Amino acid sequence: MTFAYDDKGKFFTDVISKTPIPALVQTTTHLIKGFVHVRKDERVKDELERDGHFLALTDASVSDAEGKILYKKEFIAIHKDQIVWIIPDEKILERED
Repeated sequence: MTFAYDDKGKFFTDVISKTPIPALVQTTTHLIKGFVHVRKDERVKDELERDGHFLALTDASVSDAEGKILYKKEFIAIHKDQIVWIIPDEKILERED
């Protein structure tokens, strides 16, 4: 990790701070619940429009068409071409509890 300081003491780093947003992601074959990480003051839509072919989710659970949970993983990368829709919503993950 690189740190740089300017004359006023402000520091700069290669690390990009992101906020985890609870989301429900429908792919062509599975429903995935987890957290999409977005940059400060940005939206999930902005993350989807970034360069790159994959969207990262953390604390993800992958369900089949019947709703049966197939996998629970700390990290999963979803190819953006496979995403049908995505709903960012704080209440989605609360409903599971």
